[in-house]
Amino acid sequence: MTDPTDALVGQLGAGVVEQTRFRDERTLVVDKAHLEPALDAAFGLGFTVLTDLTAVDRHPGVPRFEVVYLLTSLVPPARLRLKVRVADGETVPSATGRWPGANWLEREVYDLFGIRFDGHPDLTRILMPDDWEGYPLRKDFALVEEPVQFIGHTPKVPSQIIPKSKQP
Repeated sequence: MTDPTDALVGQLGAGVVEQTRFRDERTLVVDKAHLEPALDAAFGLGFTVLTDLTAVDRHPGVPRFEVVYLLTSLVPPARLRLKVRVADGETVPSATGRWPGANWLEREVYDLFGIRFDGHPDLTRILMPDDWEGYPLRKDFALVEEPVQFIGHTPKVPSQIIPKSKQP
């Protein structure tokens, strides 16, 4: 059986910045300008299931974020991870036209990381309250400590438990 990811790499050419393979799962890092063609090509090659869509904060790395698409082909069985790196404030095209299930996943990434998706039908908060300020999964988001009344013992607050990170 031929690997459909080989055909994708061939179609994208120079748009593939990096590629790795681990346990028969290929990861392609694509240039932001080639993301939409990569998603279209992957869908056309049978990667019709969007298993997950998430993001990674690479702070203090530049560009800061990676948006990660985990795609699955049922016939032939294959998995593909597509990544695109974006700077803080940059937008990514929405995948909701190809995979309607991307709707809530993109809203979650927006809500927790602040990454915006162009063309999303309703890019609003999904987990945090509407009046929440900031994006809690960013590495520079300050931990908040709210006093909670416990009966019988007083637990340590997060700042006493979590070690301080070393600044570069």
